[in-house]
Amino acid sequence: GSPAAGAAPAAARDILPSVRLWSDYLSVRLHPKSVYVIQQYLHEGDCGCLEAFGQGESLLQDSACVEELEDRLHFFVEECDYLQGFQVLCDLHNGFSGVGAKVTELLHDEYSQKGILTWGLTPVLSSVGILVHSLRFQRWDFFFFPPQDPQKSFYRLMNTALGIAHLCRHSSLFCPLSLSGSLGIK
Repeated sequence: GSPAAGAAPAAARDILPSVRLWSDYLSVRLHPKSVYVIQQYLHEGDCGCLEAFGQGESLLQDSACVEELEDRLHFFVEECDYLQGFQVLCDLHNGFSGVGAKVTELLHDEYSQKGILTWGLTPVLSSVGILVHSLRFQRWDFFFFPPQDPQKSFYRLMNTALGIAHLCRHSSLFCPLSLSGSLGIK
């Protein structure tokens, strides 16, 4: 028989305890200056989850945070012989839509003559499972997405709407990207 909805098959249960973050699947090593950890929103961090657009936007009101991001950005810009533009990948459904909005605003203000291609990403929302291949663990795993409660659905809708509006304003081209046809909104 097939496993019950919300339950993971045996292969997935074996791997799930060792997987806590998306980066646990990441097999590519990133340059240290390309990773900026938001300390207050680490998993089990002081502030909980980065759930709302305003939370993400307020992170970049802190001058120390903006200065650190600008330093990291300038490090990579100086490495370019001919900078044509930027690509920004940003979650729309949570507080990272606010972070992305402020980052694209910063890019637009500092590099107004350069193109900014922004990809707005939304998750699959379904009570159905999906099959995922892990390059790191060389195996296929089945994951189920439980149904969302009404408050989370409302946050997702508001974050997506605010994210699209703000990201479009400061991007040369904005492209929403989702595996579901509804941009993660039901």
